[in-house]
Amino acid sequence: MNKKKFARESEVIMTEMVLPNDTNTLHNLMGGRMMHFIDIASAIAAQKHSNRTVVTASMDSVSFEKPIKLGNVVTIRAKVTRAFNSSMEVYAEVSAEDIPSGTKQITNKAFCTFVAVDQSGNPIQVPELVPETAEEQRLYQGALRRRQLRLILAGRMKPDDATELKSLFVDND
Repeated sequence: MNKKKFARESEVIMTEMVLPNDTNTLHNLMGGRMMHFIDIASAIAAQKHSNRTVVTASMDSVSFEKPIKLGNVVTIRAKVTRAFNSSMEVYAEVSAEDIPSGTKQITNKAFCTFVAVDQSGNPIQVPELVPETAEEQRLYQGALRRRQLRLILAGRMKPDDATELKSLFVDND
């Protein structure tokens, strides 16, 4: 599959309101519920890019920077940052808005990996991703290093084989 898609074509914006059933005893959105929201928005972005059914392969680098309060409106922006053979990295950024006070802040960020599969559940090739903006190019360039780190941590790659990641630590002069 040689077809290329622009990064903006995969962007997803999902909005949810934090209700009492979503919160812990401090009336903050539970972390697992936040990860659920991120997984859904990111899966939709991966499906839009690949035009295929996708499965979650990993969720890493999830940050919980600020609590999200009961009644806040949560917005998740997710988009594919890079496509490999059958897998895609998706970046998700979460913001919380307190509508009565007029405040909005970024609260969470995450990188997720999805694999496109055929009707039998076997991995299938996905289109190449074309970054356009400076931010998309920055995320695209870092995706290979993040992928190599994931593979090393999963025991699927030897550290010596992670050339992109190793180049950050080894002086090549």
